[in-house]
Amino acid sequence: MRIKELIIEGFKSYPGRTQISGWDPSFNAITGLNGSGKSNILDAICFVLGMTNMTSMRAQNQQDLIYKRGQAGVTKASVTIVFDNTDRTTSPVGLENLAEITVMRQIALPNVSKYLLNGHKAQQQQIQTLFQSVQLNINNPNFLIMQGRITKVLNMRPQEILGMVEEAAGTRMFEERKDKAKKTMGKKEKKVAEITTLLTEEITPKLDTLRSEKRSFLQFQKACTELERVGRILRAYEWTEAKERAAEKVQEIKAKEKETANVQKRKSQFTQEIEAAEADIEEVAKKRDKELKKGGKLTKLQEEVTEYEKTLVKMRTQVDLKSGSIQEEESSVASLEEELGAAEEALEAKQADLARLETEHTSVQEEHARLQTELNSSEELLQTLLTGLSSSNKGQSGGGYMGQIADARQRESQGKAEEAQNRQKLTMAERSLTEVQAKWKEVEREAGEGKKRLERMRREVEQLRKDATASGWSEERERQAGDALRAAREEVRQLAEQRDRLKARLPMLDFNYSDPTPNFDRSKVKGLVANLIKLDQGNYDKATALEIVAGGRLYNVVVENEKVGKDLILNGKLRKRVTIIPLNKISGHTMSSQKLGAAKRLAGDKVRTALSLVGYDDEVARAMEHVFGDTLICDDAESAKKVTFAREVGVKSVTLQGDVYDPSGTLSGGAPPSSNHVLVNVQGLIDAEHAFRQASERLRALEQEDARTRGMRDNWKKLSHELEMKQHEMQLLEEQVGGSNATKVATDIDALKQNIQELQAAVQASLDKQKTAKEDIKKLEKDMAEFKNNKEGKIEQLKADVHNKKTALQKHSTALKLKQKEAQASKLEFDGMTEDINTAKQQIEQALKGIVILKRELGKLQDEVAATQTAFEKAERKLQDERATLTRFDSE
Repeated sequence: MRIKELIIEGFKSYPGRTQISGWDPSFNAITGLNGSGKSNILDAICFVLGMTNMTSMRAQNQQDLIYKRGQAGVTKASVTIVFDNTDRTTSPVGLENLAEITVMRQIALPNVSKYLLNGHKAQQQQIQTLFQSVQLNINNPNFLIMQGRITKVLNMRPQEILGMVEEAAGTRMFEERKDKAKKTMGKKEKKVAEITTLLTEEITPKLDTLRSEKRSFLQFQKACTELERVGRILRAYEWTEAKERAAEKVQEIKAKEKETANVQKRKSQFTQEIEAAEADIEEVAKKRDKELKKGGKLTKLQEEVTEYEKTLVKMRTQVDLKSGSIQEEESSVASLEEELGAAEEALEAKQADLARLETEHTSVQEEHARLQTELNSSEELLQTLLTGLSSSNKGQSGGGYMGQIADARQRESQGKAEEAQNRQKLTMAERSLTEVQAKWKEVEREAGEGKKRLERMRREVEQLRKDATASGWSEERERQAGDALRAAREEVRQLAEQRDRLKARLPMLDFNYSDPTPNFDRSKVKGLVANLIKLDQGNYDKATALEIVAGGRLYNVVVENEKVGKDLILNGKLRKRVTIIPLNKISGHTMSSQKLGAAKRLAGDKVRTALSLVGYDDEVARAMEHVFGDTLICDDAESAKKVTFAREVGVKSVTLQGDVYDPSGTLSGGAPPSSNHVLVNVQGLIDAEHAFRQASERLRALEQEDARTRGMRDNWKKLSHELEMKQHEMQLLEEQVGGSNATKVATDIDALKQNIQELQAAVQASLDKQKTAKEDIKKLEKDMAEFKNNKEGKIEQLKADVHNKKTALQKHSTALKLKQKEAQASKLEFDGMTEDINTAKQQIEQALKGIVILKRELGKLQDEVAATQTAFEKAERKLQDERATLTRFDSE
């Protein structure tokens, strides 16, 4: 690729369009007088090639490259080079098919620059890449050799000449690209490391947290869905139960309506009795007025006796009520205890009893209908014989004896028809039974084997159920143990998180070490002084003063002896510098009682020793005396001044605000200390550690119990699994046996036998119906003959018969109502028995308490009744004596 044509317009000394062509492919030289613009042509070529060093083009900025700096009306400069690209071997990459390549660079005021490649706008980097691909690096310092640099080039060292050769050969640009690529890779690797750190430290924990929250949310959604489903089931159950209760209430309403009718009847009776009682009252009032006329003494005695009598009756009534209540409660307790012991058996028995009562009620209803029919027939016969007219709609049969004889004959005919029909059905059923029994002989062996397998399977299932029960474990215990273990683990986890949060808030209390020697006894390291202090909640307001007193010694480490401290420092791998307090070497000092007494006399209750405010174990008493022993805590500055500078005291004191007063005369204080309430936070940490240890111990006990019962639990799980599998196999075998041909045949045989029994009973009922009808016909014919001979006597006999039947019907109605009530009562008892099982214990307990109270009250009432009875007997004797006297007086 070589220059074919150069076009300059508005560049430096060329204001108009200047076109230079005819370039030699090997060597070109530019000659001319000074100032003719030779160097400007070379600058124009460098300008197009993308040189960025304005000094090399003898300019300070881009505006200097425009003709007369744009002041002559020319505001832009452009240079175009047309390259010959016929030699494919030296063509730029991607432009091998073009015969010519045109590159144009243009600048304009104010500071506008652009490149055009083959007439299309291009970036500067694209143009530089194009020239670098053909070994043209315009920014190479040796690309353009100006005047005065030839000697310097000739005197270059070998390394410089090699660099120039590399630049001329075009390999230097690849080195530069390599260095640039390495820098870019380093930046990218640094960015990747930052991104990896961000992923590891921030994004991944957040993702884990979000995943955990998602799982919790899904569990919450599942719980809400389950709750909604259970709610719908509960509402459906409540609706069904309410519907059943409504039906029961309808039945109760009907029963109450019947009772209301009975009460109305009794009301009319009571009304009559009230009227009779009122008449008696009037008569008694007349007698009383008569007696009043006889004198006031008798009236007074009468009123006294009446009052005693009323009181006595009231008390006896209360006694009877209390006794009855006690008996009812005792019988209720006994009944409840019996029902509680055999609730399920009683429920089944009650169900059977209910079925029996319903059957009896149905039978009694049929018998009642029969008696009603007979009564109606007898009344109709009597009416017919007395008036000659029938009171029913059976006029077509003639009424009277003739009508009844016709009815009896009709019943006889109907019985014969039913007998024939039932006998025909019986014959067909017996024939079918014979055929099915023949089939049974073919499948009897199959049925026997199926029953044996099923019975054997049932025995195995029952044995597995007994083994699972006898294993000492159960599903309830499994659930309770699992729930307790999960709850304990969750509690330990929460308490550990709480403890870690509190520890994170107190980084200065973090003291970790490795065992300096094998089998090292960690109990010899007591811990930091701050962790050994127990501060009561009432002394939290003095925590700041205590922290000022302790100072840096609050973070000293207390150990048992100096050897332990030496081992920790040398081999404990401590992470920070610490001060160690050996208990056997430290000298604890406390304030004398004389100084403390003097301080108390000066400041009263406003002063106390720092040591008295902290709690600690006896084994670390020396360390606590070393830290807090010789300092006083005062409530205010005035008290501190008094005790600190008093001659008989003279010890350092600290106020609750943190101001320090020293006997030497120095004072310190001002802004409150930034201790973040270390001692108060330490108490929370100690409580959290204590709770964590207790929870850990409970968890360890549960885990030990879990490990101890693992064999029992595994055995139970194995047996339960085997039982479940056996039950499934038994269910499949029952379905197989139930659906087999032998079972179907056996079922058909049982059904046919039952049908035959029913048909035989129906045939017998038809025969009995015919027999009854024949007997009725004979009796009616006999009665009709007797009636002809003795009409009056027969009518009387019929009247007596009607009366007897009415009496029997009334008795039977009473029995029917009784049976109906028994059936209803049994139904109510059956419905309430399930609820009674759950409330029986509570009722028994309440009933026993009530019995004790009732017996106590009954004893008091009996004593009062005895006293009132004595007084009543005395008053009654006086009244009788007075009446006897009045009677003698009247007779005289």
